[in-house]
This record gives sequence, C-alpha cells and structure tokens, in this order.
Amino acid sequence: MTDPENRIDIIEDRTLWKGWSHLRKLVFDYRKQNGETARLSWEVFDRGHAVAVLLYHAERGTTLLVRQFRMPAHLMGDTPFLLEVPAGMTDGEDSETAARREVLEETGYRLRDLTFLFSSYMSPGAVTEKLHFYAATVTDADRIAAGGGLAEENEDLELVEIPLPQAIAMIGTGEIVDAKTIMLLQWAALNLAE
Repeated sequence: MTDPENRIDIIEDRTLWKGWSHLRKLVFDYRKQNGETARLSWEVFDRGHAVAVLLYHAERGTTLLVRQFRMPAHLMGDTPFLLEVPAGMTDGEDSETAARREVLEETGYRLRDLTFLFSSYMSPGAVTEKLHFYAATVTDADRIAAGGGLAEENEDLELVEIPLPQAIAMIGTGEIVDAKTIMLLQWAALNLAE
C-alpha cells in the first residue's frame, strides 16, 4: 500500500464477514496534517477491480444496456430493475479480458474493438472497488450468443437497445440511476458526436 508520507499505521485488520465479498474492520493511527495522531476505526467493503463497457451501435445510433435486479435499490424503495451498462468483476483477469467476457456473457456481443477510457473509485469512503471504464462499437454481426448472464450465477438480464440521446435524457428523468452507466453516458454525450 502506498503511503509516501507515512501518515497511516494499521493496528488491526479484522474480517467481519467473508462470502461473495469481504467486509473488514480496520483500526489505524492516522497522522493529521497538523502532526497530531488520531486512532480511527473504519469498516471497508472489499470488492477489488471491476469493468464497465459502453456499447454503441453506430449504424443505429443506439446504446445497448442490460436491465437487471438489484437488491439494494429495492431496499431503498426504488425499482429493483435497473438499466446498466454491461459490467462485472475482473475475477483476477486483466481488465480488457474481463470486459470482453462480461459483455459476451451479459449481451451476447463479441467485441472487436475496445477502447479504455478511465478508471474510478466508485465509493472510496467505504468500498475498495476500482472500476475500469471502456467503450466499444458493435454491429449486428457481432452478436454471436443470446447473452442474458450466466445461469449458474442465477443472472436474469434483459438486453435493452435505446437511442443514445434518449438514454442520456433518461438520466434527468431518473430512469437511469446507476452511477457507472451515468458516467459512461456522460462520456458519450461529450465524445460521440451525432
């Protein structure tokens, strides 16, 4: 871990729960800018590296999203079926390989060209997840499988094709509320001229 100023000294790193993901409690001494040291306690949800891909069908001017069930949205009283860009964990693969795998699993599209855009921590106050963002142009010929996710993971994804300007407008209407999808659609609004 990089701490060039030696301001963090981890005292305890304890697993609170480990299953599909990992919840840890860290106790550490933190040296403030004024030189004082404070003992802090912090819960961290380990997620690791993930990928998200904006799929753009240039011939039709559309984006391909997936609609999928999300329990946290349901618990917040919102619709549990969110429109999202294809995305997933890298599972130890490099991010480009993982992006290609996730898109094929979720949408059935094989990617020819894949462009890396940027990386971002999605919720750095509590979650380790670092998301690597990509964009790819697809055609009808690139669809080689049904998509819909993996049966063994009980994924139940619906492929939804939306004109890009409409998808961008859906951010403002609250129909698209997923952060990674909003970020990629905003990138598209800035970079994909009509």
